[in-house]
Amino acid sequence: MTDAVARAAELLKHHRESIDRLDAILVYTLAERFKHTQAVGKLKAQHELPPSDPAREARQIERLERLSKEADLDPEFAKQFLNFIIGEVIRHHEKLQK
Repeated sequence: MTDAVARAAELLKHHRESIDRLDAILVYTLAERFKHTQAVGKLKAQHELPPSDPAREARQIERLERLSKEADLDPEFAKQFLNFIIGEVIRHHEKLQK
């Protein structure tokens, strides 16, 4: 193995370790987020509020698009990601209201 290949292998290892740490952060962050959205869903069910709030959802999407631009992340990807999460949250809220 040449020195250049060995250096590349070491860099690859470090990048993959960082990716693994970031994946763990994402999972734990999503879990924490869903704990809060479940609490919101329970409150909505207790007070007979609708499971979705389109105005808030629109504000959140605008906010995430702005943040993604600041972070140099594709805003369309961020929007799709948040829409997926919102869909899951609404699905959970609807279950709580049954």
